Amino acid sequence: MTVFLRLTLSSAMLAAGLTTATAPAPAVVPAVVPAGGAPGSAHAAQAAPATCNPPYRIDKTLPNGARWRMCWEMRTIEGLTLTNVTYTPEGGEALRVLRSTALAQIHVPYDSGEPRFHDIGTIGDDAIALKAADCPGGERRDQYVCVTTRPRGHGYLKSDGEGVTSSVQGTDLVVFAAFQLGWYTYLVEWAFGDDGAITPRVGATGSLSGFTTTPQHGWPIGVGATKFEESHSHNIFWRLDFDIDGADGDVVEQYDFTGSGTAKRRLTRTVFTEETKAVNSRMRWWRVVDSGVRNADRHPASWEINNLASAEYRGPADEAFTRADLYVTNYRACERLASTNPVAGCGKSVDRYVADAQRLTDPVLWVHVGFHHVARDEDADPMPTHWQGFRVTPRDVTAENPH
Repeated sequence: MTVFLRLTLSSAMLAAGLTTATAPAPAVVPAVVPAGGAPGSAHAAQAAPATCNPPYRIDKTLPNGARWRMCWEMRTIEGLTLTNVTYTPEGGEALRVLRSTALAQIHVPYDSGEPRFHDIGTIGDDAIALKAADCPGGERRDQYVCVTTRPRGHGYLKSDGEGVTSSVQGTDLVVFAAFQLGWYTYLVEWAFGDDGAITPRVGATGSLSGFTTTPQHGWPIGVGATKFEESHSHNIFWRLDFDIDGADGDVVEQYDFTGSGTAKRRLTRTVFTEETKAVNSRMRWWRVVDSGVRNADRHPASWEINNLASAEYRGPADEAFTRADLYVTNYRACERLASTNPVAGCGKSVDRYVADAQRLTDPVLWVHVGFHHVARDEDADPMPTHWQGFRVTPRDVTAENPH
């Protein structure tokens, strides 16, 4: 049984990364606990999810005892949206991670310069009714959303060096929906791991567009080399409104490791205090940290973001929103899409949201992951699913492997 340690820290000590003197911790204290203070912001809330009724409530305990709770809704603009996402390690206390998360745009520019699509704006109207076979081992919610679990592979495999091994298989809770947008069918998915990780991703399937072009902009499809399917990019944006144990205290940090070509690496931390944008770099990652929530090792809980798998598309001046891989904005309810934002009173794209460099008190992250699709014969109808996404990894949420 997990033992909890509740800390009470002054704001000055939290800023310095120090704790008050306490009695020695028990040998096993893996769970995160709040470090005092009340939640209090425009949309702060308790750790447990807000009430939502079936079929919109998701509450799943995975085989290792980890529990995920959240609500889902199908919004007209963003489609499948998850709210009040809460993680409970085995034997631990509930910790809210996200107030909400949803797709923020699927931007599809073609290599010849035309056409250039912004696929999200009324995506909720394009949800596809799922069949039982589309939700293996799970349940369909209102036909359009699948809630299921699936194996993730080894959680760990360890040998003691003398022929004795131990291992555990990991499990994910998976929530997804499908949308038909033109020729493409998009599978929009979030996987919530029994290790506390979150993996948002989108799978593109359906059919090729059939746009033909010249060889420098495409690839030969079909017999011979007379038809060149036009290459194009899928620039996908996600909006993640982190509220680690409520909106107060969340800070976004960037980590870099300099020294390429030398025997040493040096860690550099940059704290984002104002709205900003950032680009990928080798060995660069970001995290959202709340120093008021600490694990049993007295380390502040955070969730790390790494999206180095992106193709890193950069568009022309009128697509300035594509010129960064991460945007950090201060919460505004009207900022809903990364481009073609339909809400009056807000900027039209995420690059405009950060232009005023507002001080960050309640950060929202926008993650951009690109994929360059060069068609091949194997894409002949129906097109195999190709996936793109990123991983949100818990960092110091528990004091040891939660398996």
